[in-house]
Amino acid sequence: MKELTLDLDIPRQPGDGADPAAEDTQPQVTALEEGQVVDYITGKAIKETPKEKVRQRIARALVHEHGIDPHDMQRDFSVTVSEEGAKRKRSRKADIAVFESGAPHTTANLRRVVICKPEPKRGKNVVKLREPDQARKDLEELQELMGNEDRPLCADGMWTDGVDFFFLKKVVGDFGADFEDRSDWEIADGTIGSRTVASHQRLRQADPEMLKIAFQRCHNYIHGNEGMPKDAAFWQFLYLLFAKMYDERVSRGTGHGRFRTGLKEMFKEDGRAAISTRVKALFEDVKREYKGVFKPTDEITLSDRALAFIVSELAPYDLSGTDVDAKGIAYQELVGTNLRGDRGQYFTPRGAVNLMVEILDPQEDETVLDPTCGTGGFLQATLKHLHQKWKKEAGTPGFPDTDEERERYGDKLKAYAEKHLIGADFDPFLVRATTMAIMTLAQTTGNVFHMDSLAFPRGHLSGVEPAKKKIPLGKTVDVLLTNPPFGADIPVSDESVLGSFRDGIAKSWGRNRETGEVEASGTTTPGSMAPEQLFIQRAIEWVKPGGRIGIVLPNGILSNPGPTDEAIRRYILEHCWVLASIELPVETFVVDANVNILTTLLFLKRKTDQEVRNHRMGTEKPYPVFMAVAEKVGFDRRGNELFKREPDGDIVVETKVDMERLRIRGKEVTRPLKRSQPVIDNDLPVIADKYREFRVKHPVPGADLRKGAEVGA
Repeated sequence: MKELTLDLDIPRQPGDGADPAAEDTQPQVTALEEGQVVDYITGKAIKETPKEKVRQRIARALVHEHGIDPHDMQRDFSVTVSEEGAKRKRSRKADIAVFESGAPHTTANLRRVVICKPEPKRGKNVVKLREPDQARKDLEELQELMGNEDRPLCADGMWTDGVDFFFLKKVVGDFGADFEDRSDWEIADGTIGSRTVASHQRLRQADPEMLKIAFQRCHNYIHGNEGMPKDAAFWQFLYLLFAKMYDERVSRGTGHGRFRTGLKEMFKEDGRAAISTRVKALFEDVKREYKGVFKPTDEITLSDRALAFIVSELAPYDLSGTDVDAKGIAYQELVGTNLRGDRGQYFTPRGAVNLMVEILDPQEDETVLDPTCGTGGFLQATLKHLHQKWKKEAGTPGFPDTDEERERYGDKLKAYAEKHLIGADFDPFLVRATTMAIMTLAQTTGNVFHMDSLAFPRGHLSGVEPAKKKIPLGKTVDVLLTNPPFGADIPVSDESVLGSFRDGIAKSWGRNRETGEVEASGTTTPGSMAPEQLFIQRAIEWVKPGGRIGIVLPNGILSNPGPTDEAIRRYILEHCWVLASIELPVETFVVDANVNILTTLLFLKRKTDQEVRNHRMGTEKPYPVFMAVAEKVGFDRRGNELFKREPDGDIVVETKVDMERLRIRGKEVTRPLKRSQPVIDNDLPVIADKYREFRVKHPVPGADLRKGAEVGA
């Protein structure tokens, strides 16, 4: 084989490629100094303080979730307030001020104000969320900024430190102004498009960062206020998440959903009890609908207060209409911190998952399997990949889906997941977690089997029999993506499992004393083998001829000089075409999986029987293999983001145009929003691009079974 070495140090040039009509009046930043960030409201470079991180997150959410035009916002807007009991007046600043749509930024046009504080330091601990009564001092500050009857139209306020969120509604009557606690901002005219829960047609699509925060807040509230351990809190949250999605499906268009809360309901004891009654009855329906996912004994055991809090957090979001990637990020973030196991289950970092899916490029008529699915990262990424592929084919990449597109793409994702998306895992909790993840993205439970994939097609677990019908070895699987458990400390020693691999790699390997060639002992067999070694053979056996494999492996298998590892490499070359080998830096798994290990992503294509015979006879033609080493993956060992830099050290900034669907002057419109942002220093997207270029010059080797062609065989 020929090896191709790639130089990956290709600078990404700042630029936008935007339509001139998309230009706005905001200045475009070309470089950032250390510690700076591009302001989402003004487009200017500003210092990134802890408080600024919270403000930027909220500003983005006001645009993406509430549909507020950035031109109708202003940072650090000064408002004159009166000293209580005195005639003296002073000035106070709103961190974010929202004005009447299209109106001048004056106090008379002020409609909403936001106070932002730095996020509290939490270390590894859960920050206990506060109730409004516990935050009265902070809310008094917000009331003062909103004013009394002197500014009747400034009716809504928000106070947040990124962990706690408090909302006030000002109601002006004959005897002055009252401030009422609310669970969210209600609908208003103009650009201010906050959603209530009255009708699912008016729910809001979630910003990825804010949905992740909402998920974390729900989990932390249970863990911090209900006295539950983290894993129990996690499952209670998933029960409610499932109930939310089920309620969206069955009540869409009726306006009579049960997973809802009035803007005041959660602050009253009888209101919380009513929410609890509605949602617990809803969950009983969920259990009847999804008997294979839930047990009759599963129940919501949260207090009325906790249940009402979670409903108030999730109810405003339209999860079925929210971007697939946003839901996947939020779900995976929460799952990954709660279900990491002790059996070598190092959940695959998102960047590596996306790269593997991009390279293997699953098609909508191909069956995809992850036999060690964990929390379902590869399966979720496959759904996202298909969604983006359909948008590219429609000529709408980067555009938000219309209502019609959301419904159409949602139906296609559901159909694909039910027919072609397969997962399996030995851990029953991970099987449930993956099932719920697929439900989150595709509105169906998909096909996730509880079984030992190394023992398959034998085994006693419940998923074996249905899996034998759905994915028999070598018959139906087109694409296999997996990150098998690693480690000599979790060896496979059960002969009922090892026996299936005795004709392959499960042999005692040594070197011939005369020739130095690796050969198997005819008299002894190993009593155990590392699981990742066996999973290589199982992956090859599972895909049909011409099927493609992406597998995460420790570097030792591909580089150690020992006879066993060399025998495994020879087995791979005999049975597969090697498509690509991509080495990852140690940071990849240190941050996301807390494990210090060097890994390689190996991509294979299973040979036909004739191609295997050609290899054995030495008639196989040489072919080029794509090889790359990723040096940077966008973050360092501590998880801090890495940015590309100019020669003088300044951070490189690119201008990006996002297509936003906003509610402007009472009408929903789609328009480009131009934003400057730092360029993440990440080799993985570059590698994906280079692989595609490589394949244009060098077609995939072996038989193209769809077209009957042969390349390099």
